[in-house]
Parts: sequence; C-alpha cells; structure tokens
Amino acid sequence: MDRLDGKVAVITGGASGIGEETARLFVSEGARVVIADVQDGRGEALAREMASTAVYQRTDVSREEDVRAAVGRAISAFGRLDCMFNNAGILGTVGPIEEIPAEEYDRTMNVLLRAVFLGMKHAAPAMKRQGSGSIISTSSIAGIVGGDGPHVYATAKAAIIHLTKSVALELAPHGVRVNCICPGGILTPLVLGGVTPSPQVEEQARAGLARFQPIPRARACPKTSPAPPCSSPQTTRAS
Repeated sequence: MDRLDGKVAVITGGASGIGEETARLFVSEGARVVIADVQDGRGEALAREMASTAVYQRTDVSREEDVRAAVGRAISAFGRLDCMFNNAGILGTVGPIEEIPAEEYDRTMNVLLRAVFLGMKHAAPAMKRQGSGSIISTSSIAGIVGGDGPHVYATAKAAIIHLTKSVALELAPHGVRVNCICPGGILTPLVLGGVTPSPQVEEQARAGLARFQPIPRARACPKTSPAPPCSSPQTTRAS
C-alpha cells in the first residue's frame, strides 16, 4: 500500500479492461488518476466510485487536442503528472492483406500507434519540468511474435516497442522512464467484442487462452471488470 502516494497518472482506456484494473490498483496504492476514455457512462461511474482520487476526461486518443486536454486535466486537477499510461486500444481492421481498406488501416493505426506518440509527446514536457516521470504504453505479444495478431494490429504493437526504446533514450537524461508492456491474451471487453459473456463462453475462452501458454493455465483477474480471467503478461522494458 501507498507505493504511489502523491503520484498522479493519466490512464487512457481507463474505463474498462486493463485500464480499469490499473486505475483501481493505482488508487489503492495512493495515486490520483485521470480516467481518459470515450466510454462516458463507465468512466464517470468509475470516477464517482473513486471520489476525490479520480476524475473522468472524455478522450479520443486519436485526436491530439483530446490527449493534450487529458494531460492538462491531470495538472489542473491534481497539480502534476507522474505517469502517462498509453493503454487505450482496439482490435481494428482484420482480414487478408489484399482485403484491408486503406481507411481502416489508418483508423487502426491512429488509435493504436498515433495515440501512443501523442501521449508521449504531451506527457514529456510536464515530466521534464519535474525531472521525473514514467511513461508506460501497452504493446502486445503480437508485436513480438509474427502471426499472433491481425496484420495492422501487430504492426502497430511492434512499432510501439521501437518507439518506446527510442523515446526512452531521449528522455532518460531528464529522469523520465519510458517502458511498454506486452500482454498475452487477456479476456477484456476488447477481446470479447464489448460484451459480457455467459459463464460457459467465459470458461471456453479461458481454456482457449490457456492453450496458448507454455504452461497451459490462465490467471484469474480481480472480479471488478466484465471479463476477469486473463493470462500472465509478458513485459518488454526499454529503460
């Protein structure tokens, strides 16, 4: 407890899935958070539940003005920014390479990669002024292993890893750490298409994910999100 006492974080995609669980964990450790998402109902309800330790900021992460505003909300509401968690994501366009529409490629890359660039860009000045901070981005095992995700999704996640390494070198002299995490399959609303599955479907999905693990089991997540069971994540560290 209290490992994050006095810290302030912006969590994109913070209203559900990995983002929601991160927000809950950060608050339990003493942080104050900006829940940045487009799911107004879920985000506002979560912020109300957390009372004075959280605020909700509607944020389309593909829009620069929205990401800038989320960072600004952290500073105006809580006075500083210690952690930028670029976590929001979508599965995006899928299918054979010759059938992917160019406009769907752009939309997918905007949410998955451009958003991470924007988060880094707008978090960096505040953290450099403080001489400290942590930027974390959600990549994926699909960014490491070919064939573990749809073409465009995997490409964006691979690019996040390299962007993380590059920006980590730039910001290290300013006391700012830049890292990314590479989860395996996790039964979040993103994976389940935004629906809450029946217990039978949930168990089938859990078993399916377990088969992808070297040790075929899936770790159970806290029962606070619509789809709790998940596999253990892999992590890529840049600094």
